[in-house]
Amino acid sequence: MKKILYFTALLSLFSNATSKGQNFSIADILSMPYCSDLKASPDGLKIAWVANTRGIRSLYTARAPNFTPQLRYQATADDGQQITNIRFDHSGSHLYFVKGSATNREGEIANPASQVVYPVAQLFQVNLASNAKDTMGSYTNYLVAPDDQDLLIMSGKKILSLDFSTRQLTTLLEMRGSVSHVTFNRDGTAITFVSNRNDHSFIGYYQIGDARIKWLAPSIYHDQHPVWSRDGDQIAFIRTPGDGKGTLPNITGGNPFSIMIYDLEKEQVSEVWRSPGDDGGFAQYYNEEPLRWAGDRHLLFYSEHEGWMKIYALDLSDGSVKNLLPGDCEIEHSFLAHEEQVLVFSTNCGDIDRRDLYEFDLKSGLSRQITDGDAIETDPLYLEPNIYAYRKGEVDIPQSIAIRNEGQEQQIFPVSESKAFPVKDHIVPQQVVFHAEDGMEIHGQLFVKDSNSNCPGILFMHGGPIRQMLLGYHYSSYYANAYAFNQYLANSGYVVLSVNYRAGIGYGKSFRRAEGQGPRGASEYQDIVAAGRYLQTQAFVDSTRIGLWGGSYGGLLTAQGLARNPDLFKAGVDFHGVHDWSWRATDFSQGGFWGITEDLMEQAYNASPVAEMNRWKSPVLLIHGDDDRNVMFGQTIDLAQRLEARGVHYEILVLPDEVHGFYRHESWVRSYQAAADFFDRYLQK
Repeated sequence: MKKILYFTALLSLFSNATSKGQNFSIADILSMPYCSDLKASPDGLKIAWVANTRGIRSLYTARAPNFTPQLRYQATADDGQQITNIRFDHSGSHLYFVKGSATNREGEIANPASQVVYPVAQLFQVNLASNAKDTMGSYTNYLVAPDDQDLLIMSGKKILSLDFSTRQLTTLLEMRGSVSHVTFNRDGTAITFVSNRNDHSFIGYYQIGDARIKWLAPSIYHDQHPVWSRDGDQIAFIRTPGDGKGTLPNITGGNPFSIMIYDLEKEQVSEVWRSPGDDGGFAQYYNEEPLRWAGDRHLLFYSEHEGWMKIYALDLSDGSVKNLLPGDCEIEHSFLAHEEQVLVFSTNCGDIDRRDLYEFDLKSGLSRQITDGDAIETDPLYLEPNIYAYRKGEVDIPQSIAIRNEGQEQQIFPVSESKAFPVKDHIVPQQVVFHAEDGMEIHGQLFVKDSNSNCPGILFMHGGPIRQMLLGYHYSSYYANAYAFNQYLANSGYVVLSVNYRAGIGYGKSFRRAEGQGPRGASEYQDIVAAGRYLQTQAFVDSTRIGLWGGSYGGLLTAQGLARNPDLFKAGVDFHGVHDWSWRATDFSQGGFWGITEDLMEQAYNASPVAEMNRWKSPVLLIHGDDDRNVMFGQTIDLAQRLEARGVHYEILVLPDEVHGFYRHESWVRSYQAAADFFDRYLQK
């Protein structure tokens, strides 16, 4: 049975509607600005950020000491065109940003508003004194030279130079492979970069004006993440194994890694630290700066070699390695500043389902806590001694921009709340802990409005799977929206349990790399069953009316629940889920980024929802954008056809030209309204 759900005109009627007994609409709870992309000028006197208010993206700056927000750019519509790649120049007098997304496999940027004049990604320069804006060209990957007189533009196998005075674009160098991780030395006379060659990669060194590239210790490895020493005489980088026969990318795996230093004068390379096991991979690709040179004698690097994601300080004078914050917890976002002697970072140490901020002083070797409490503080910037900027999410307020000065906090943006935003209607989520059948400890956030009722229950599963839901608004806009929708559902008469299943982050390497997960056996699914059973034990939950929803990997688990346990899960909403691991491993990419080799194909198929179609009985709503770059749109087509063949009721909401993590505000409102309506029809009495 098939039902195509909701055309645009019908959904527009729902966008401001409220459910029975509900005090606010989905549009209301998604009406507050969401702040992201917080950056600081090199001197620490200015900060910049992006605010997304009902799909209208704006760029702001603020200046010390008052940090009054100043609007620098604002879109005119909910057009889905992102503002990304924000950078101050070295003098702090100009700000650069890119409007537009990355390209898909056909070379197209996203156009989720289906504009008839197809958008083009553009690099802009803002003069912070006059607020004048200048279009630099259709560039997305750039670097400002230390003298602020030109830009380097990275494009495929080329590095180009754009001269500001003449606007002339010239090719600086061209090579085999593709270029990434370009950095200048301090005086701008040389650059280093990574040349990616598929099964290996080299570190390149180029003295501006030379006729040749110098390759630093080229070998059979993936050499990556080069960083300069302060004096410019040495370059440190991370070395991981090259790809031998049958090697496929696997985001849930790991690899050994070494930290290398190349001496430019001696033309010699040395290994200064080696991981004791396969502790790399995730530590490098998850973090923006996995290796830093700090001061004259320290290298800072991320690693999981002690079982948790941490930052370590390697003292080059004696080879000692210091864990900046010991304990069973993880370090996430970080920022190195103040003559490279102070590192600030976010962590879940002491509060595993939230984030707090800490500071580490390299001179003293001591860490101290900066923030504490029930908020989610991330993306810290060290501006001056005892002055920090950061993003802050709370139980009832999405990510704002805050300044902490001598221990006193000031929210500088937004300056006022949306009148429609239901601050007082937010429910404080409860931290709950339960155990799967095999004994694995699982954390969740439970949203209960009325413990004296007998309500239907709903599980939420995040995507990734390398994510962690928190006890407040998330630092990712995708999951901040999911948190808002969970709040809406809880206010609509549901008990909601958000599940941090194994394979996610925040609970250590062994949890993230749990055996038998995903295409190797779906071991994480038992955590979803355990969550459903947990809801059934609660006196305020009707054990016969439990649904589930999620996006991406959470969509996979939604489909898994409906296929495997129709006795437990009575309805589900599946946002852009993977339904056939084996197909992903052949048609999306070789191995599907989960390392699915030919000999694992049968196991991968059996770990997929489509392997259990004969048991699927419960209705499902499928939601997908057809320009999804993360999960093939065909995964939804295929599942719908299988459901049709079995006579299982399904409904569909397709978002033409929309991507995986919906770029348009309207897409979120439409999708959540469709999901709420679906649950009301199938779970409410």
